[in-house]
Amino acid sequence: MAGIGAFVSPGRSLDSALDRVRLADELGFDSVYTTHIAGRDSLTTLAIYASVSERVKLGTGVVPIFSRTPAAMAQTAATIDEFSGGRMVLGLGVSHKVTVENWYGATIEKPVTQMREYASIVRAIFGGEAPPEGDHFKTHFQFMGYAARADLPIYIAALSPNMLRLAGEIGDGVLLWLCNPDYIRDVVVPSVREGRERAGKSLDGFDIVPAVTVALTDDPEGARATMRQELVTYASLPFYRAMLEGSGFGADLAAFDEGMQAGDVEKAKAGLSDDLLASLAGIGSADEVRGAVERYRDAGATSPGIGGLPGSDFEGGMRAVAELI
Repeated sequence: MAGIGAFVSPGRSLDSALDRVRLADELGFDSVYTTHIAGRDSLTTLAIYASVSERVKLGTGVVPIFSRTPAAMAQTAATIDEFSGGRMVLGLGVSHKVTVENWYGATIEKPVTQMREYASIVRAIFGGEAPPEGDHFKTHFQFMGYAARADLPIYIAALSPNMLRLAGEIGDGVLLWLCNPDYIRDVVVPSVREGRERAGKSLDGFDIVPAVTVALTDDPEGARATMRQELVTYASLPFYRAMLEGSGFGADLAAFDEGMQAGDVEKAKAGLSDDLLASLAGIGSADEVRGAVERYRDAGATSPGIGGLPGSDFEGGMRAVAELI
């Protein structure tokens, strides 16, 4: 189960992303994940990734449950899994109010309950069973003349203790973003363990996958400025704010808010301290990049997944981290 992954999103160039997927495959990375943003469809992208790789696991990191019905999600994931030779990992997330309402015309009402229903339906479809009927998602879909892989892994994106416990209870893994090593050690692992125990299982075989920002660069200050810019959106979203506050960065958020309320984005970004960035990322030399991955491993992450910063040498970062494999 343990390994190192990479988050590879197409960005401006699908061809460049495919080169990175090939490199991850060659370097011995365990997995490649792609995010679901306002660009290319993540599941279709994974099918393309499957066509240029041979051994690396392929996961959504993550696809919002409101982007497809459970039946459509199960069909798409099972098809990619078959095409890739059993390498698919379906990473599901609730997403955020602004995205769900503005993109999908749906509503997050009870996120943990909605995720439980959705994942349970998809799991039943993979296993050839009649889907359970929920209050939020209903379907009678079952495959006909086709069998999916019954144990196709379902990972759940989680930040809060309640969602983390659910991931432990019904998932095969958990996907984390902006969770620093202390939060993983103090909140993620205990909460996931509670969920596993609720299901009569141990932590053995359960995959804890944090996204770890890395930037191999001769200009660490410039990379930190880029990372602050990337964090503006996340520091404004409730789920991430609650988690960052729980990680001891309440003062950073207060300084960020002060700048945003004054209409001064630069002041807001300056409120996000170097300590916050250092807790989340590995920026600078190859040793600093590798050190970040090792901190996450030491905190209880089983399969840290590195992600790059614009302007840094991500391929170089991949090669540096590959020495830990």
